[in-house]
Amino acid sequence: MSKVKKSIIEVQGTAITVLNQASDEYISLTDIAKHKEPDRSDHVIQNWMRNRNTIEFLGIWERLHNIDFKPLEFEGFKNRAGLNSFVLTPRQWIDATNASGLVSKSGRYGGTYAHKDIAFEFATWISVEFKLYLIKEFQRLKEDENHRLSLAWNLNRTLSKLNYRIHTDAIKAHLVPTAVTPSQASIIYAHEADVLNVALFGQTAKQWRETNPDMEGNMRDYATIEQLLVLANIEGMNAELIHMALAQGDRLKRLNEIAIRQMQVLTSTSAIKRLK
Repeated sequence: MSKVKKSIIEVQGTAITVLNQASDEYISLTDIAKHKEPDRSDHVIQNWMRNRNTIEFLGIWERLHNIDFKPLEFEGFKNRAGLNSFVLTPRQWIDATNASGLVSKSGRYGGTYAHKDIAFEFATWISVEFKLYLIKEFQRLKEDENHRLSLAWNLNRTLSKLNYRIHTDAIKAHLVPTAVTPSQASIIYAHEADVLNVALFGQTAKQWRETNPDMEGNMRDYATIEQLLVLANIEGMNAELIHMALAQGDRLKRLNEIAIRQMQVLTSTSAIKRLK
């Protein structure tokens, strides 16, 4: 699970680890099991997985979300579930069925994790009351994260708008002839805006609108926090390159190289922070 963001929520005095990767949340079953038996969490999870209803639930979830799930292996487990001799660990389930809903990890975030849908089902088996508090704390966590992301996005969007003034002033001073109409000048401004769009997003504003006819606003309104920060940077850089009288094609090439490099740095930094 690369690019992992770790969060901790407390549910009835038990610390529960939540990992986020690619917009999917995985909750520690190991931590949930500790609420029932602090020293035998693996044993609790294995007992849960011996249950036929658990196997059926896991199989249905995988069929809905995982095209690489192996149904024949699942049927074998389901037919044996409930027998006194039946034993199943998360690792055995994952390896045999190619399941994605459960994750068995070692090292820094060691333990068994499950997609939030499955984790809530496991919490029900532990305690209905515990499940309700888990859902409440998980929802609070997501609300806090969304609020922080919104603040950061708005800050970077404002920064890019402020830097755009520097950008347009450079265009006005060096690229817009004195004897042009306002409509002709607006075309020049639009072309220079598209230099930034192509350098960062790989397409012009017109291309984005044609590709997304039902979406309001422009592509910058749907940019990530990292993209908005890079946009603010290359706006200032393009203004300096305009002052240096570089041709538009040369500026585009330089800005694209800078945008790629900065996005790589920002996304790798985000990944490191998520692992802390």
